[in-house]
Amino acid sequence: MPKKSDRPSRIIEAALKLAAERGWHAVSLAEIAGEAGLTVLQLYAVFRSKTAILEAFHQRVDEAVLGGAASSEDERPRDRLFDTIMRRFDALGPHKAAVQALVRDAWADPLATLFGVPSLKRSIAWMLESSGVSASGWQGRGRVNLLLGIYLSVLKVWLADESPDMMKTMAALDRRLRQAERWLGLASRGGAEDSPVAAAG
Repeated sequence: MPKKSDRPSRIIEAALKLAAERGWHAVSLAEIAGEAGLTVLQLYAVFRSKTAILEAFHQRVDEAVLGGAASSEDERPRDRLFDTIMRRFDALGPHKAAVQALVRDAWADPLATLFGVPSLKRSIAWMLESSGVSASGWQGRGRVNLLLGIYLSVLKVWLADESPDMMKTMAALDRRLRQAERWLGLASRGGAEDSPVAAAG
């Protein structure tokens, strides 16, 4: 029987595994409990719903993204934000099939998608803040909404990107951040033509 301290992680991993195999909506809480080696009551003691499991997964990804922040003050805000978002894709990488299933199911259930938006917006706000860009006030809310749209559009590219270095994803993200640089408040210290992708090449 899994230790209590291991249960949240086991439940999240079980849920993602089943989602990748069968789709998120097709999986029941009882099946997640069984996959995790727990009873339904033991799962209930940790998470009260499938939404709560997803929230915990989002938080785990956020912690991986924020914990990896080590940007230099000399780095441009756009480059810092680029690195932050790429860290998110790195953190999602081991669960790409599950993320694909979640995105696919989201199209079939727009109402459930709407309920997940606040959680994703919080993640976006923290990514902005960790990159040195304010997500506070009306300007901050505008930046969050704009970056949310950018993130979702690049997420589609990432889901189809099978290259080991994620160059298609990096190129798409770099292009969209440069297009929205002014509106995101990403004041550049370098030339506008510079980009992390160009530098990597």
